[in-house]
Amino acid sequence: MLWLWGLTVRINSKFIKASCAALALSFVNTAQAELNIFACEPEYAALAKALAPDANIYSATTAMQDPHQVQARPSLIAKLRQADLAICAGAGLEVGWLPMLQMKSANAKVRSTDNGLFYAAEHIQTLDKLDKVDRSMGDVHAQGNPHLHFDPERLLQVAQALNLKLVQLDPDAKPQYDAAFTDFSTRWQAATVKWQTLAAPLKGKKVIAYHTSFRYLFNWLGMEQVGDLEPKPGLPPSTSHLASLQSRAKQGDVMAIIVASYQDERGADWLGERTDLPVQMLPMSVGGNDDSQDLFSLYQSVITLLLKTSQK
Repeated sequence: MLWLWGLTVRINSKFIKASCAALALSFVNTAQAELNIFACEPEYAALAKALAPDANIYSATTAMQDPHQVQARPSLIAKLRQADLAICAGAGLEVGWLPMLQMKSANAKVRSTDNGLFYAAEHIQTLDKLDKVDRSMGDVHAQGNPHLHFDPERLLQVAQALNLKLVQLDPDAKPQYDAAFTDFSTRWQAATVKWQTLAAPLKGKKVIAYHTSFRYLFNWLGMEQVGDLEPKPGLPPSTSHLASLQSRAKQGDVMAIIVASYQDERGADWLGERTDLPVQMLPMSVGGNDDSQDLFSLYQSVITLLLKTSQK
């Protein structure tokens, strides 16, 4: 019976070792999947999905919400409390709500960019930086325009920096992150060339738009925003201001009036009716219309809509 007992011990020992090995392998394979990512805006949730496809990703806002104005709801607090990484536009875009979420979530991981906080604007050269800001100027951003995701070259720079952040937080999954970034970069650069060719007829076109939401898009495509529906950033259109835009439109060189998916169209419609200019809503981010389900289709949708508008 002694030999039988010894055999049982050896079998059990092998079983335990095999189980431990399987458990260790399972841990390695799921390391990336266990990373919890909190994205302040849907464009950064989409970017995170491209670079960390197995991570748990949550977007605090949708393309139908103004990212300047978000309530620190209990559900957002709970999600940020669980986050290993928070990805936001930065440049002051979330200043009205993110600090409150950080305080109430009590998650030290996402309070510093040295750890799990990532601001996209800190990794590119922003447009429209200001040396001085005061309240008389309205809702402006001293660190530059934060709506940078509509510049493909700048967004690729952000993707590269985000890849490094992912590796910093989850070094065991570095090969997976690097492979995902390489794939995204290759496809993104190829798509950028295609978009530039497709959008060539838009160069030099002039528009009136709401806020400076598409500042990077217009800059990239060589378009010009000659009027803003807001009298000052953050203020709704007034009748007197719309009247001044009506006078500007009489010059006959304005292609259209542009609004983002979350913006109030009433001022644009008022101006469009009095100037016979088309009013075009563009998706501000992924999910802003049925055709923009990821970053690639977002760009394609926006360019297609602008081209159709230019032909009206």
